[in-house]
Amino acid sequence: MPRLPSKSAVITGAGSGIGLETSLLFASEGANLILADINLDAVTKTAQLIAERYKNVKAIPIKCDVGKEDDVKAIVDKAVEEFGRLDVMFNNAGIMHPSDDNALTTPEDIWDLTMRINVKGVWYGSKHAIAAMRNNVEPKGGSIINTASFVALRGAATPQLAYTASKGAVLAMTREMAMVHAREGIRVNALCPGPLKTPLLMEFLDTEEKRQRRLVHLPMGRFGEAIEQAKAVLFLASDESSYITGTDFLVDGGLSNAYVTAEGEPALPPPASLI
Repeated sequence: MPRLPSKSAVITGAGSGIGLETSLLFASEGANLILADINLDAVTKTAQLIAERYKNVKAIPIKCDVGKEDDVKAIVDKAVEEFGRLDVMFNNAGIMHPSDDNALTTPEDIWDLTMRINVKGVWYGSKHAIAAMRNNVEPKGGSIINTASFVALRGAATPQLAYTASKGAVLAMTREMAMVHAREGIRVNALCPGPLKTPLLMEFLDTEEKRQRRLVHLPMGRFGEAIEQAKAVLFLASDESSYITGTDFLVDGGLSNAYVTAEGEPALPPPASLI
């Protein structure tokens, strides 16, 4: 049985990484999708992959700058126009700028850009999703998932002050919105990934020294895979998580409970199903 039969979802940052894997997974579970990304070519490729693999669902690619409210409103409106309602909003788009550094050296324009995309983007997406979900009757409400990060809870081993601050804001917004809208049937949760082998993080961890600085804190000895996050998003989007709201859903390979991992043991590879 599909886990998102005929449900409609908006996914931002759907052109790569977690957004791409979540889009493919949602489609395989029966969801109709609005796929949003600042990179139209990338998100169009995501839509094409879905069209090739899953004939029974619809996936519409749209260029969207989540830091612009009009763009975000447009993707939510498109979901309602095409599918009659919005069931799931995955506020996933975000940036981690290479110039993001410590409190002394992070440029102000990088701080402002990071906050515009990572914080305002989640606010805009949630704002317009809540307005749409209030109109849902049977079933009532919906699920909003916001991509935060383990750094919102633990701090980062490599300096990235604007990113860390922005993800802390996402976590705080998620908790408050979950409390305010719980009795409307609108669930709001935050996904908190650990370090992933995605282009976004690998561009930031651009030296072996930086990568090892992260890996020493990972009990499994490896970076996570985007599909492992997508499976958590699917759970939060589905009715299986119907009694879960306001959580910081950690999918971090044990990092948040580790100090420094034991040496001498080889890293476990990803499960064969992910390779």
